[in-house]
Amino acid sequence: MASRPPAPIDPDAGIPDLIRRLADDSKRLALDEVRLAKLEVRESVHGAARGTVRLAIAFGAAVIALSALTIALAALGGRLLGNYWAGTLIVGALELGVAYLLVTRGMRKMRESELGFPESRASLRDTAQWVKAVREPEVEQRVLRDELARVAPPQGQLPERAD
Repeated sequence: MASRPPAPIDPDAGIPDLIRRLADDSKRLALDEVRLAKLEVRESVHGAARGTVRLAIAFGAAVIALSALTIALAALGGRLLGNYWAGTLIVGALELGVAYLLVTRGMRKMRESELGFPESRASLRDTAQWVKAVREPEVEQRVLRDELARVAPPQGQLPERAD
């Protein structure tokens, strides 16, 4: 995203104009944040869709290959043991053990993965810090104004005497 050049500073600009500019800049910033989030979602979904298609093709090929390997191992085990059903049971138990290991590792990995928008979160955090920095002078000015009003009387009134 290209950055915009800073707006020219007009020393004669009034408070309403500055407030309107601040509102416009805030609106543009919020729209940019939404646009960034949309781009991240689109990028994530596109990558996930491509990965899903590749996994589906690989799964189909693996099923065919494992079926042929299972038949070959069951026949070999049956020939060595003298009973084809015993070879088939042993091969089936081994395949179930491998499947269990793969499923448990996959579930652990899925729990560990972070499905979020790190760039959007970082950008929003920066925006919140910027807003806080902009608001802090306003708060300080309000506190000073209140303190001055408490200490100094309004114009045209004399301070009360403490006798």
